[in-house]
Amino acid sequence: MRRKFLKILSALFVVLLLAGLTAWFCPQQVLTVDSGPVKADAMVVLGGGMPERPERAAELFKQGEASKILISGQGDCASNEKLLEKNGVTNAAIYLECKSHTTRENAEFSIPLLRQMGAHRVIIVTSWYHSRRALMCFEHYGAGIKFYSRPSYFAYPRAEWHPKRISGYVKSEYVKLLGYWVRYGVWPV
Repeated sequence: MRRKFLKILSALFVVLLLAGLTAWFCPQQVLTVDSGPVKADAMVVLGGGMPERPERAAELFKQGEASKILISGQGDCASNEKLLEKNGVTNAAIYLECKSHTTRENAEFSIPLLRQMGAHRVIIVTSWYHSRRALMCFEHYGAGIKFYSRPSYFAYPRAEWHPKRISGYVKSEYVKLLGYWVRYGVWPV
C-alpha cells in the first residue's frame, strides 16, 4: 500500500513539475487565449496596460467585429476613450464603466451594462498575458453571455519583455490566476 502511495505521489510530482516548466518556458501559450475573428454585439476594453488595449479595440471595431465598445476600469477610462476616438471610433459607439479596480470588478460592473446594451456575444480586449484570466472572469460572472478573447500582442516576443518590463506582469499573472481560483472560484482553464 505504501509503495502504491509513493508511486502516485511521484507521478503527481512529475506532472506538477512538467506543468510548472511549461508555464515558465511557454507563458505565451499558457496565458494567451485568442478566439480568432468573430462577430459580436460589443467589446469590453479592460483598463490597465499600455495604450495597446484601446488601439487593438479600435482595430477590431474598424474590422467590424463589434459595433459598440465598453471601456472598463477606473483611472484610465478617459484616456482610453480619447485613444479610441483618436483611432477612428465614433463617440456614439463608446460606453463607459469607470468604477472597477480589478479584473473581477471589470466583469461584475460591466456585465449589467452589457445586458442593458442587449449584448449576447462580447469580445474581451486586454493584453495577451492577461487574456486567460480576463476571459475566465467574464465567463464566471456573465452567465447567458458568450465571451470571446481578442488580445493585444504588444511585447509578445520574449526579446521585448525586458525593455518593456513585461516579465513582471507575466510572473504576477500566474499568482493572480491561482488567487482568483482560490478566492473567487474562477477556474483558469
